[in-house]
Amino acid sequence: MAERRKFPPLAGELAAEFAGTMILILFGVGVVAQVAGADIGDHDSIAWAWGLGVTLGVYVAARISGAHLNPAVTVALAAFKEFSWRKVAPYIAAQTAGAFIAALIVRWNYSEILAKVDPGHTIKTQGVFSTLPGNGTLPVGTWGAFRDQVIGTAILLFVIKALTDARNAPPLANLGPFLIGLLVVGIGMAFGSDAGYAINPARDFGPRLAQFITGYGGAWKDQNGDLYFWVPIVAPLIGGVLGAGLYKLLIGWFLPSDDVEPDVAKPEPEYEAA
Repeated sequence: MAERRKFPPLAGELAAEFAGTMILILFGVGVVAQVAGADIGDHDSIAWAWGLGVTLGVYVAARISGAHLNPAVTVALAAFKEFSWRKVAPYIAAQTAGAFIAALIVRWNYSEILAKVDPGHTIKTQGVFSTLPGNGTLPVGTWGAFRDQVIGTAILLFVIKALTDARNAPPLANLGPFLIGLLVVGIGMAFGSDAGYAINPARDFGPRLAQFITGYGGAWKDQNGDLYFWVPIVAPLIGGVLGAGLYKLLIGWFLPSDDVEPDVAKPEPEYEAA
């Protein structure tokens, strides 16, 4: 019998974050490419596919890493001592790498269609991969988009905490990912106009980098020529901490304390591969 190799727990967690985020972006960026490039679908199909991507990504990664799939989630949990700060940078790197690879796959798969509708790879299809203020057309500026991303990510973390807090009668574990996916659908349908509801730094930066190295020279700027890439990074990180803090203030503070441990991923001590 072949000797089985053993891996440190963090290696498995990072692999799960990479895989889960990759699944999320394959569905999310893929549906935008289909709508923008082939005119199949609309805003509602985009919102539903992003939600399904989140649901499936969480199911992929939850057992091993807790399925953060979003630096805003990772930082917010660490800020309130529900996740180790030493794991924050590796988790963010894995999430961003998963988003980057997924975007490259979508870029490759839709290369003919995107070249047909936008031969110069301009702002016309830039929104396939990364977000823009006002979705590239509406009268929203940098700070309006920043505000939107703070609010949207605060809603995301507030409700995620409500759905995963064991003291708050959460849904059964196997339903949690489904409801988190519905949460993302709701945010997309209600808060999708001002900034494309990135609400996830990895979701925006990974695909933005992928489009830049594959011909989109203006990837770092918005339709007004302003440097924009930092907005869907900084604003969600602030909004995530704000939302998690508001949950603790408005709900968590009043829940009974029954010595339930924080909702942190507890992977097996070691992972083995044949």
